[in-house]
Amino acid sequence: MTSHNEQLSDHTTLRVGGLADRVVVAQEQAELIDIVRECDAQSEPLLLLGGGSNVLISDDGWRGTVVLIRTEGVSVTSDACSGASVTVEAGYNWADFAQQAVDSDWSGIEALVGIPGSVGATPIQNVGAYGQDVSQTIARVRTFDRQMDSTKTFHFADCDFAYRNSVFKRNPGRYVILDVTYQLKLDHHSQPVRYAELAQRLGVEVGQRSTNKAVSEAVLELRSSKGMLLDDIDHDTWSVGSFFVNPIVTPAQAQGLDRSMPHWQQPDGTYKLSAAWLIEHSGHARGFGLNNRAQLSSKHTLALTNRGEATATDIIELALHLQREVSAKFGVDLEFEPNLVGSFS
Repeated sequence: MTSHNEQLSDHTTLRVGGLADRVVVAQEQAELIDIVRECDAQSEPLLLLGGGSNVLISDDGWRGTVVLIRTEGVSVTSDACSGASVTVEAGYNWADFAQQAVDSDWSGIEALVGIPGSVGATPIQNVGAYGQDVSQTIARVRTFDRQMDSTKTFHFADCDFAYRNSVFKRNPGRYVILDVTYQLKLDHHSQPVRYAELAQRLGVEVGQRSTNKAVSEAVLELRSSKGMLLDDIDHDTWSVGSFFVNPIVTPAQAQGLDRSMPHWQQPDGTYKLSAAWLIEHSGHARGFGLNNRAQLSSKHTLALTNRGEATATDIIELALHLQREVSAKFGVDLEFEPNLVGSFS
């Protein structure tokens, strides 16, 4: 299906973004590859969109082709020894798949329920929440390599996963995710709970286990309380979720931090800071905005929200303001989590 001059705000969770010259819906892998090849052969600008939950598209829109990836399908192979090997098409809804895993007693992604977007986006950003991330369960990622004009499979070690990063993110535009294979344990018990807030909600100690169902229900409650579950009538959910990545600093940088600043040591010796804490303590409370169109969520300071009539310009102006204020007060640079598409002057 192809359309022209379509509003991209209709395809993003922030609900901002200008017109696209052409929008094509790809429902099969072969169709997706053909469209990509066609655009590349003609040197036509190409934008791939899954769920539109991690992107900020400019008000100028996209002068070229936008492909909406709507490939679907789940293939499962399981046995008592190796667990469930689940291959999922890139266009499949991530929240639906995570809930399917819980309902099927597949353990490993129970803390990742409710996250908007598509399966194909998860390895790019190494999506994570509440002490889990997808790199803990991804076995392989099958892609179309635009540079080599061929399919290429990445096994776990090839993906070079890091905190909210991967080989796919480090090579923007090169690899088109076709499907992802997850290796999940056959167990109705959850993996050890690593996130203190979640453990407290469950009534367990950090490092203890609960059930997949209990963990998923607790996560959905937490996400709802923070405006992180999509809801058409709740403007706190008109967002990309967390707009900023939690900063990672070196041990030397950590020594110079204010003692009251929360920080957590990582396996490689670096320290993770709380972007939400930095925003709040730079003087920006929930609901803060430079105007009444784009504001911090009333529930969570990491979410920049469209209050109904915001433009992409409104969102980026608020983001840049917060970035400057945090840097001026703490000397810490906040990194945007969503991808910026188009021109932001």
